[in-house]
This record gives sequence, C-alpha cells and structure tokens, in this order.
Amino acid sequence: MTEIVIAGAGIGGLTAALCLAEKGFNVRVFEAVPELKPLGVGINLMPHSSKVLHDLGLRDGLDEIAIRTRCIEYRTRYGHLIQSDPRNVEAGFSAPQYSVHRGELQFLLLEAVWERLGREAVQANKAVEGFWQTDDKVTVDFADGTTHDCDLLIGAEGLRSRVRQQLHPGEGPLCYEGTMMFRGAVETDVIGDGRTMVIAGNHDVKFVTYPISERLRKKGRALTNWVAEVRHDTPRHIQDADWSRGATIDFIKEFEDFQMADMNVVEILRSTKNVTEFPMVDRDPLPFWSEGRVTLLGDAAHPMYPMGANGASQAILDARVLADELAKSPGPEGLKAYEEIRRPFTTNVVLTNRKGGPEQVLDIADARVKGPDDRIEDLITKEELEQVAANYRNVAGFKKNTA
Repeated sequence: MTEIVIAGAGIGGLTAALCLAEKGFNVRVFEAVPELKPLGVGINLMPHSSKVLHDLGLRDGLDEIAIRTRCIEYRTRYGHLIQSDPRNVEAGFSAPQYSVHRGELQFLLLEAVWERLGREAVQANKAVEGFWQTDDKVTVDFADGTTHDCDLLIGAEGLRSRVRQQLHPGEGPLCYEGTMMFRGAVETDVIGDGRTMVIAGNHDVKFVTYPISERLRKKGRALTNWVAEVRHDTPRHIQDADWSRGATIDFIKEFEDFQMADMNVVEILRSTKNVTEFPMVDRDPLPFWSEGRVTLLGDAAHPMYPMGANGASQAILDARVLADELAKSPGPEGLKAYEEIRRPFTTNVVLTNRKGGPEQVLDIADARVKGPDDRIEDLITKEELEQVAANYRNVAGFKKNTA
C-alpha cells in the first residue's frame, strides 16, 4: 500500500490525511510542535470547502462548534451598509460558510484522523528538516536526527515550510503588504443576528468581526472574533512574524471614529485581554510545487493575504484534489496532475487578494462617502458592487449553485 507522509498537522494537512485515507492510502502526519493544542482565533470556511468537510462526514461536528454565517456585511466607518453578501445555503450554495475557532476546527479534524487512522497516525515533536529522494522512495529527515522512508511527501507546514525551502532555495523574504493585523476574541452580547460577519473601514484602517462559537450562541452570548488592520509606514516584525506575538493597544486610537449602530468597536477592542499582532504577508506564486515524489499544500504552497477569508478554504480544496488525483495515479504523475489543477487557480487567488479581493467595495465607498449623512444609494450602484462580489466568487471558486 502506498505510504504518504504529510509534514504539518494543521487544517490542510489533517484534511489531506482524511481525504487520502478515504481513498485507501496509508498516511502518516508529522507535526513540529511538541504538543498539539487548540490554538488561534477565528477563521472562516467558504461554502466550497465546507462541502468537502461535509462529504467527509464532519457536518454534525461543524454545526456543533461553528457559526453558520448568514452573510458578510461591508460597511463604511460611519456604519453605512455598502453591501450584504449572503453566504448561506438559502443563497444558493450547496454548503454554508462557517465561522469557527481555528483550534476547535483543527481538533475536530484531528479527532477524526485519530478515529479513522489510529492515534499513531499523527506524531508530534517531529519537525521535518528536509528530504532526499530516489525514483522509488522519499526519505524524510527530522530535526531529532531520525529519518522515515515513504512513497510520497506532502509539505503542509505553512508559511515557513522547510519542504518548500528545499524545493525553492534562496526564494527571498516574505512579501509585506504594509498592514499590521491585530487580532483577538472576547465574549460579548450577541451582535445583530449573531450570524453576520462585518468588514468596515477602508484599505488603510479596517475592522473585521464575526462570532465563532455556536455553543456560546445557544446560551445567548457570543465569542466575538475581531481583526483590526492598520497600515504602517515602518515595517514591524516581518521576517520573524509570529501569530502568538503580543501587541500593544496603541492601534485602538485609529478606530475611535468608527460608528456602528449595533456595536461599540473601541469597547470590543479594549475589553479583549489577549491581543496579538501579525504583518499582512504572502509569498510570490511559485513556478512549480512538485518535484518527483514531493509536493506542497496549503500555505506551504500559496500563502495569501487574508482578503475574502480564503486561506484555510484553499488548503482544504488542495487536500480534496490531491486525494482525487492520487487515487487515479498514485505516484509522481498524480502529484503533477494535482498541481496542474490547483497551482494556476491559487495563483489567481493570491494575485487577486493583493488587489483587495472582495473588499475592494470598501475603497469604492471610501472614495465617495465623506460623512455619516451621505447616502450610499446616491453614490454607488448595486450593479457595481455585485460585480466585485461576483468576480471574487468566481476567482475563489464558490459560485452559487456550484459550491
């Protein structure tokens, strides 16, 4: 039986393990951290990626922990509703968008892997340092000095993938967009209908928030995840970017003039105990992902700016296509077929996100709306806004009725 090693037990790596096991492959997952813990804050799963997880039998688990997002509301800093973009099945998608705590989603996937593949299928404290390969096998080198032979290696270790570094030595520094992202989550009263994602402001100062706990919602409360984005003239913590880096709260002053009828933005920010910061970074699209018996997946292959909340979703789609193509050709040919499908697609997403993705509507509105008394409908047509949303749905691959 073909044995596949996955470097990295994140969302993409674990989803790949489930998809590959479903196709009959023997899968081993090696994770660098000493102990897997449910870390992180909120992320979103787009309808097409939710469909993959539903098909893997995880619908009930998702519905237990995650919010089924009704829509994304784009607003001005004055609270004007620019556009409401539905993301639920009632809008014509075959699966919902979910907003969920990253750690809870990771452990939902991890427990499914343990149940279906056995607990020995995932091993922590095994950082992949590199590999070497022949025509017949791959030998994986670990930081602890041990090795492991397998038939195929999938690098899914994220932004600083060692597998990627070996495939593309001397790639250069991360690409910095100029924005710092400050993040946190805090328990609050339910905001609005308790199922809406709000993105407000403009390209330079933006506030994003959405609830991420279905369990808390059923108790009449919300775990409110937020991201505050502020453009900085001087780069901060780029090459040593770390999602766990604590942040000072001086950025809050940038949001003191935000006026939302259903929430107090500054109060949400100030009431959050643990705030982290991370630069908005990506990498230039690669000319290839696969070499022989080795390929890349998720952020290791295509790290992208978090426009359109699409990073985890694209990793999940990678996993599905990878398994499907390897089921047809369980070797280097299957890896190449996977890459031929996914690399052009994700390249387009990366480049579109650099232009703002669906959030371009914020800058359209910001250029025309100059105060709280202006009327959106007098300044922007619905057709203009819908064209932006429709274009991004097409780029990201979750068009209505085809998700």
